[in-house]
Amino acid sequence: MTDQKSSNTVWHQATVTRERREMLHKHKGVILWFTGLSGAGKSTLAHSVEERLHQMHCSTFVLDGDNVRHGLCGDLGFSEADRTENIRRIGNVSKLFLEAGVIVLSAFISPYKKDREIVRNLTPHGDFIEIYCAASLNICEQRDIKGLYEKAKKGEIKEFTGVSSPYEIPKKPELTINTGELAIDDCVDEIIQYLKTRNVF
Repeated sequence: MTDQKSSNTVWHQATVTRERREMLHKHKGVILWFTGLSGAGKSTLAHSVEERLHQMHCSTFVLDGDNVRHGLCGDLGFSEADRTENIRRIGNVSKLFLEAGVIVLSAFISPYKKDREIVRNLTPHGDFIEIYCAASLNICEQRDIKGLYEKAKKGEIKEFTGVSSPYEIPKKPELTINTGELAIDDCVDEIIQYLKTRNVF
């Protein structure tokens, strides 16, 4: 499903602009897009970064893959088309948070480059920060407390990323974080330092 809008609708321009919201928050809004294999540490890192940002009095929200599939994307499966639609919906929700002047942390496998680029192109230049959580398949399998990789290898889970469905590694992400080897605090430090160099706060 491609990006679309309903018929007979007009975008209502708010008097409270993104710039005014950012002034209230005392930081810029950005999308931090965490991508990587299942078990690479995307959600753990996103929540840890959010905790650090919250302590810095930033306005934040985490959009987590599993949580979103409990509601907004609960009707979707894991076919390529459904994965694309999942990311399309999350991309548009992330954009709304961006307009609210919030630092939104979106943690999704998002295996296809084309889908990640669609989200990037929804936003003004520089507002989409792709963070590749790099961890080997072996490490991801070791961390898999749900046993998903084992089930996928047995054929019990179809279209599982890294086993029976591809993952396209980002070629030029804004950040590559070695989540397979670095301690979580070191990973968080890298991201916070990057945000400072981008003058987010």
